[in-house]
Amino acid sequence: MEKSEKLSNIDKTSQFAHEAIDKATNATYKVATKIVDKGDELNQVANKIVDKGDELNNLAHETIDKATTATHEAIDNLQEKKDQLINAEQEVIAKYSTYVRENPVRALGIAVGVGFLVSKFLNR
Repeated sequence: MEKSEKLSNIDKTSQFAHEAIDKATNATYKVATKIVDKGDELNQVANKIVDKGDELNNLAHETIDKATTATHEAIDNLQEKKDQLINAEQEVIAKYSTYVRENPVRALGIAVGVGFLVSKFLNR
């Protein structure tokens, strides 16, 4: 083989090696670009998940606040009804205490009659 043929073969081999490196570099760049694109997509999905998590968190807090408010309102209403019943009971007791003081014989007769009826009912 001549010297010029050897140089030509070396140049061809060198050119082939450069082309192979360029192809490998381009393929690596394409893969890296796809990975980055997928990473961007995953990042977008992760951001959407975080946003939904924040929405659910806010909704849960709002729901708890509404339930707490409703519970406090129910307690206030029940307390008001309790106070009304206590006042009504006190009025009834005062009214019948006055009636018994003013009509002791009649009150005693009513008590004996009710006691008799209750004892008959319980003995059956």
